[in-house]
Amino acid sequence: MTENLADDPRITAIGLLFEVHAGLSARFATQLEEQGLSAVEFEVLMRLRRSPSHQLRMTDLAAQVTLSTSGATRVVDRMVRDGLVCRRACPTDRRSSYAVLTRAGQQRLDETLPRHLRLIEHWFTGQLDPAELTAFLDTLRRLRDAVHPGATAGSDGAMAHGS
Repeated sequence: MTENLADDPRITAIGLLFEVHAGLSARFATQLEEQGLSAVEFEVLMRLRRSPSHQLRMTDLAAQVTLSTSGATRVVDRMVRDGLVCRRACPTDRRSSYAVLTRAGQQRLDETLPRHLRLIEHWFTGQLDPAELTAFLDTLRRLRDAVHPGATAGSDGAMAHGS
């Protein structure tokens, strides 16, 4: 008799990961929408905030938030219109530009983060003891680097582990 591949622990592992992601995403989306942000806008603000000089080249931002360059351009255009970010020309390459966090963008983050962190603590990190969380973060970084090597594009080494 052949092994039942549907019961393979690899299927269980990826299924659990997807279920956790879906549950967290739903909870976070509701909270972010109440504060006037989409999930991708929040991600853009966080990536910019955690980057040197609070800016990233558009191509690096697109890679970090897993969007096409045109998708990132559309999101940033909307955020520029809302005053959350601005664009700055690259001084060394006329073809490149930077997305830069504005004061209004920083203020929106300051207003959003306390509640967001409470949700993260309640539904995610609070479910793990400190040693489990440290090991889990190391594992997530290793997996992230394997499947999404552009996730820290444009960041220095110190910022890469914080993403």
